[in-house]
Amino acid sequence: MDAVLDNLDAVVRAFTYTLLLFLISGVLSLVLGTALAALRVGPVSVLRLAASAYVTIVRNTPLLIVLIFFRIAAPKIGLNFNFVDVQFGDIRLNNLFTACVVGLTVYTAAFVCEAIRSGINAVQLGQAEAARAIGLPFAGVMREVVLPQAFRASVPPLASVQIALLKNTTVAGALGVFEAFARMRSLNNDYATQRIEIFLVFAFVFVVLVEVLSFIANRLERRWRIA
Repeated sequence: MDAVLDNLDAVVRAFTYTLLLFLISGVLSLVLGTALAALRVGPVSVLRLAASAYVTIVRNTPLLIVLIFFRIAAPKIGLNFNFVDVQFGDIRLNNLFTACVVGLTVYTAAFVCEAIRSGINAVQLGQAEAARAIGLPFAGVMREVVLPQAFRASVPPLASVQIALLKNTTVAGALGVFEAFARMRSLNNDYATQRIEIFLVFAFVFVVLVEVLSFIANRLERRWRIA
């Protein structure tokens, strides 16, 4: 326990990186995943096939490979994030952090897409047909009728996807972002006799974070089910 207490500021900073990775990637993946889900059920066959191919390829690619692509391969084809360099106190969001955010977003969006698509399929077909009958275009039908109900039906699978994203942020440590897992590994190297205590502390914090997400998801599910 002394290892954690003596380095408490570094541990807090590491979990701050973890939460930032999760929050930014979570919001962006929801936006991208929703767009992909709309394309997958849309009337344009080319876009439907493109979205389907995206989901199939990304879901069957290991996350680490996706992150390595944006960290190493993408800059070689002109896609880099050197323009990002923001610092808040001890927290620095640089090109490496941004590459991990983009990788996590691209990866998670494929799973968000499938979760939302399952919610779209749960919406009664007659409602969409009625909306089209009164003259709403496809975008209007999705925005006004289908997606609000799809999000309500998708809360449980979306919660599972976001919980998986929180745990997937640990992979960013392999690319040099000093998030929680990377800090735990560093402390284990410096305090070899306290490895069990270090592991238990970090595991406990992750369990708490996951339980908070689960609690929020359960509250949303109950509220929207009643509504």
